[in-house]
Amino acid sequence: MSNLFDDAAKRASRYLESLNTRSVAPKREAIAALARFDQAFPDHTSSAESVLAELDEIGSPATMASAGGRFFGFVIGGALPATVAANWLATTWDQNAGLVVTSPINAALENVSLRWLKAIFHLPSQSAGGFVTSATAANFSALAAARHMLLARAGWDVEARGLFGAPPLTVVVGDEVHASMLKALSLVGFGRERVLRVPVDAQGRMCFDEFPDVDDRTVVCVQAGNVNSGAFDPIPEICARAHSHGAWVHVDGAFGMWAAAAPARAHLVRGVEGADSWATDAHKWLNVPYDSGLVFTRDPDALRKAMSIGGAYLAQDEDRVPYQYTPDFSRRARGIEVWAALRQLGRLGLADLIERTCRYAGQFAEGLRAAGYRVLNDVVLNQVLVSFGSAERTREVIDRVQRDGTCWCGGTVWQGHTAMRISVSSWATTEADVERSLAAILSMAQ
Repeated sequence: MSNLFDDAAKRASRYLESLNTRSVAPKREAIAALARFDQAFPDHTSSAESVLAELDEIGSPATMASAGGRFFGFVIGGALPATVAANWLATTWDQNAGLVVTSPINAALENVSLRWLKAIFHLPSQSAGGFVTSATAANFSALAAARHMLLARAGWDVEARGLFGAPPLTVVVGDEVHASMLKALSLVGFGRERVLRVPVDAQGRMCFDEFPDVDDRTVVCVQAGNVNSGAFDPIPEICARAHSHGAWVHVDGAFGMWAAAAPARAHLVRGVEGADSWATDAHKWLNVPYDSGLVFTRDPDALRKAMSIGGAYLAQDEDRVPYQYTPDFSRRARGIEVWAALRQLGRLGLADLIERTCRYAGQFAEGLRAAGYRVLNDVVLNQVLVSFGSAERTREVIDRVQRDGTCWCGGTVWQGHTAMRISVSSWATTEADVERSLAAILSMAQ
């Protein structure tokens, strides 16, 4: 068995060492070779060594090199080496993280990590938190908590009685609400279309002067970090208005909440701590392996009761049982990797990670502007939107960049403009990566 694990470690190390020299996007031949996996279910057992070799030799060349320093698509971070190593160890432990008794180590590290995270985000100390798969799952969990609390105030037990006949709730979102929030709204039973949309300004922020009247049966969903521009809704003003009428405020901070960790960017998240619930990802800017999301609620009972099962199940005496704060009973021990990232980076390292990637985004923007191209957003965070002229021309440049392989950037349509979106989210990105990638983008654009 040790030979197998040694071989896996060597193959993984070779893969990581190759990231700086290979094409970021997989070659067409590598993708075509994936057809070799399409076989009939085998009759006979194979050796673990041969299965690993097949997986590596066919699979590794067909991966997107998103773990490297020149992947700028979507908002995808790499994985810090400490978190990769922690992931390997945690996978070897094979812990069921739902109960304290099945994984004392995960429960302990979740508790420590939650305390550290609440300090980073300046959240109320009594807030509850859960480790979920993604910001979508975190948004879902927070919305379920909001649904529980608002309907309980109205005398309705939604967990027991469902939504049939329940008092209606109103949901307020910005016009540029993220698709994952709309998915979460549909999953929790609020619907994607039964929402009040607030107009937004030129950076995608809610226009506060057009904010609607709300009451104590309203859930307000705000953004900390627009996925295109990086802009933040006027959260302090919205919280004050909403809370004065008894509404619940939820923050979708999938990546933007991490600005709180960098003193130079912390002003962007001013007032976020005044909300009632928060959702973010660890697999974006904290750079832990997929998948890893985080949900927090100001009122611990709101999250715990929304995730409840309506009776005693494997009764535990501990203060915090992990499964009571997430949709899952059985799940992997995500808290171990989050702890490893925070423990290795520390406050200064985390601040440097956030500030450095923001600075690189500014470097991209300056280089593109200097070459005569239009940067569409105010680059306040790690997101850059650039137009190369017409929609057709911009799409052509994006396609050329992706096929070239030096770096990888995606496309988006924002406020009527087709744009290339550059998201700098990885610990592995260096100034040399930015210079090399910028040169390649400008070359493709010419």
